[in-house]
Amino acid sequence: MAEIADRVQEVMDRIAHAAQRSGRAPDAIRLVAATKAVSPDRIREAAGAGVRAIGENYVQEAMAKRQSLADLALEWHLIGHLQTNKAKQARATFDLFETVDRLEIGRALARRGGPGAGPAQALIQVFLGGGEQRSGVHPEALPELLDALAAVQELELRGLMGVPPVVENSSIAETRRYFARLRELFEAGRKGRESARWDTLSMGMSADYEAAIEAGATSVRVGTAIFGPRPV
Repeated sequence: MAEIADRVQEVMDRIAHAAQRSGRAPDAIRLVAATKAVSPDRIREAAGAGVRAIGENYVQEAMAKRQSLADLALEWHLIGHLQTNKAKQARATFDLFETVDRLEIGRALARRGGPGAGPAQALIQVFLGGGEQRSGVHPEALPELLDALAAVQELELRGLMGVPPVVENSSIAETRRYFARLRELFEAGRKGRESARWDTLSMGMSADYEAAIEAGATSVRVGTAIFGPRPV
């Protein structure tokens, strides 16, 4: 237990220092613990160390974990690809959907809310490169998708999410350029939507979350730095 607690504290300390370097308060940055293939017991340890938001890639896996951890006040984020046929289960499981990249997904989530559920909270995932197998809307198509999704009732857009491509021998300077580009798109998306709650820029993972914060991230998704390498 101490090992995970120590790692959580180290990540939080690094987040705080990166926030201060970018002129922001540490509590302006949300830590999302990426927990794919992490057992509920280890998630519980992280929660005991101060983690409040959980990021899961798969709907079925998250459903089982959320049930096991129902006694904890955790916020659940979907950070993996979502298929429309899983929208009903996903809507009942997650509090924020970080990977909406098609109008069909946004509409499916909006339709699946139960009575009194309120609008589905969503981020638009932007494709930053790294092969066409990566999800996300291409930047040039983002304004059109943003307008279309903004018109969907029972869907509230909160911002953008992106993952820089993994390039062999790439430098942190190159990664920073991708973060800067996503920040530009985030600020452009805010224009004309001043009354909306456009407040979340999700970028940065274990290897680069400090650079992401310095570039303007408000939410970082950290898994390996807390839980160690995932089992193969």
